[in-house]
Amino acid sequence: MCFDEDAIPPVPQIPDAAVESRYLELTAADGNTFAAFTAAPAGGTRTAIVILPDVRGLYGFYTELAKRFAENGVRALVIDYYGRTAGAARRESDFPYTEHMAGLTPRQLYADLSAGIAHLRSEEGGAASAVLTVGFCIGGRLAVMAAAGRSDLAGVIGFYCWPADGPDGSPGPTSRAADLKAPVLALMAGEDPGIPPAHVKAFDEALAEAGVDHEVVTYPGTPHSFFDAKRDAYADASADAWDRVLRFVDRVGAG
Repeated sequence: MCFDEDAIPPVPQIPDAAVESRYLELTAADGNTFAAFTAAPAGGTRTAIVILPDVRGLYGFYTELAKRFAENGVRALVIDYYGRTAGAARRESDFPYTEHMAGLTPRQLYADLSAGIAHLRSEEGGAASAVLTVGFCIGGRLAVMAAAGRSDLAGVIGFYCWPADGPDGSPGPTSRAADLKAPVLALMAGEDPGIPPAHVKAFDEALAEAGVDHEVVTYPGTPHSFFDAKRDAYADASADAWDRVLRFVDRVGAG
């Protein structure tokens, strides 16, 4: 698990920014209909980002994060993971997300991500000319792996993303570094028991060897899911991470 149900993005709100937001449903190529949430600056923008949540799927932390992106001039779309097993309706806080995640395959998750990207490129979704991904925990891994073999992403961002191969032996970002076709920003926790420093180092080295435009940042003393306004002790790390995200989006989104 990543964030608590009541986690809050540690990102300052811009009170006078005009933002338009709504829930919607999207359909993947395999016919799956799933929930999503979008937020955009009222004046429009051609830069967009797909937000890939932690294992809980679509909930309040990510709808608020989408609004913060929109306030900073970036259209954001959060996708949910559980249309196939739980439908597209909103869920209660006791939803057994781990059981539902266990029934999904990477192919299905990437089909939903592709539908999100297609929506952002459509006229209805804002006709974005540059689309990025950002994800947290399992979503961070998905966000980075989205660039493996596809060249239509402007950049990918992973917060505390597991970079090594999966428990089933499926190749992860480190193994597939040479296949990543977009710039990478990885923001890692220095005291994350689930992601050993050796794995982070190997990921950084693999990206460098493959010639991938990348930055791997580790915040010493921070735990997994440090990016939360309720965790005051990590406010400086969160502020730096958000600043890096915005600068990365500005750089690759303008390219």
